[in-house]
Amino acid sequence: MILLLQSDASAPQRSRLQAALSALGLSADAVRLGERHAMVLTSPTDLPADSLARLEGVERVLPLEQRTSLVSETFREGGTTVSMGTARFGGGWMGLIAGPCTVESEEALEQIARLVKEAGACALRGGVFKVRTSPHSYQGGGLDALQRMHRVSRRVGLPFLTEFTDPRQVSVAGELVDGVQIGARHMQNFPLLTEVAALGKPIMLKRHMGAGVDEWLSAAEYILKAGNEQVVLCERGVRSPDRHVRFLLDVSVVPYLKSRIGLPVLVDPSHAAGDWRLVPALAKAAVAAGADGLLIEAHPAPESTRCDASQALPPADLRALMTYVRELLKLDGRRLSDGALAPSADDQPSSPRAASA
Repeated sequence: MILLLQSDASAPQRSRLQAALSALGLSADAVRLGERHAMVLTSPTDLPADSLARLEGVERVLPLEQRTSLVSETFREGGTTVSMGTARFGGGWMGLIAGPCTVESEEALEQIARLVKEAGACALRGGVFKVRTSPHSYQGGGLDALQRMHRVSRRVGLPFLTEFTDPRQVSVAGELVDGVQIGARHMQNFPLLTEVAALGKPIMLKRHMGAGVDEWLSAAEYILKAGNEQVVLCERGVRSPDRHVRFLLDVSVVPYLKSRIGLPVLVDPSHAAGDWRLVPALAKAAVAAGADGLLIEAHPAPESTRCDASQALPPADLRALMTYVRELLKLDGRRLSDGALAPSADDQPSSPRAASA
C-alpha cells in the first residue's frame, strides 16, 4: 500500500509517521509522487486501509494492487454448471426446484413430490427448520420432518434441499440432504456459511431483502474461501415501499451477475410475489432474463398448509408454467434439467391418495 501524505506534511511529521509505522511492526520507504510526499509499505500487514489512514500526516491510503475475489474468478464464457444429485443448474441447464413451504405429513409431501416431478421439477424443496418473523409462528418440524423428506425424496426419485438456520444443525442433519439452502435472513450468518461449506454439498445462497449485490457476493466469497465451489445464488426480491408485492423482484440482477461471475443464478418468484397469482408471470420474466433455475412453492391444497399458503402455486398452474418455460428455453438454446434419480427399490406410494396423484 501507498500512504499519500498531506500536502503540508512537514519533515518532523514524516519522521513521526515513520516511527509510528515502526511501532506497528511495519517498514516503509519514503518516495515522492510528483510534488507530494508518500510512503510505500515494504512489509505485509493485516491492518485495513482505514486504520492506516488514521495515522498523523496521512491523507489517503492507495492499494498497490486490487485483490481478485474468488467469486470473480468463477467467470467463464457460458457460465458454470452446479449439480445437486442429478439436477443441473447453469452452463445451459435450467432447473425447477419445487415443493411446499414446510414439510408436514409424509403422505402429503409424497403427493406434492410426485406432482412437481410430473410438472418438470428436477429437485424437491421443503422447509424443516423455519425462520419466521414472529416467534409465535410455526417453526418447522425439525429433524423428524427432515427424515420424512429424505424418505420421500428417495421413493419419488428427486434430489432435495432444505434450509439450515444454525451451524449446530450441520453435524446432525448434513448427511441427509442433497443440497443446503441459506435463507435470506442468514445470508450474512458467516459461521453458518463456513460450517455448511465444509459439507462439500451444493449451497443455494439467497439474497437478503436489504442487501446490495456486492454484499451478496461477499457472502458467497465466504463459501468459496472455505473450499466449496458448488454455490448457486438465488434472487428472492428486495424491500420496496410499494405493497402490491411482498418484495420487489430484481430480475435485472440475473443478466448483471452473468456479466460479472460464472455462478448459476436462480430466482424465487414465490417469496417475491407473496401471491400465487403473480408467480407465473414473474417466473417467465426470470427465465427470459436468463435465470438458471426457479424455486417455487407448490401445494395441491394450500388451505391445509401451516405456512405461506398465499404464495403456493396449484399443480395445474405449475404444469402450465413449465409448458411455457420449455418453449422459452428452446428460443434460448437451453435445456430443462429433469434431474430424476433412480427411485429406491421401495418406491411405492405411501397411500392410495398418493398413488392417484
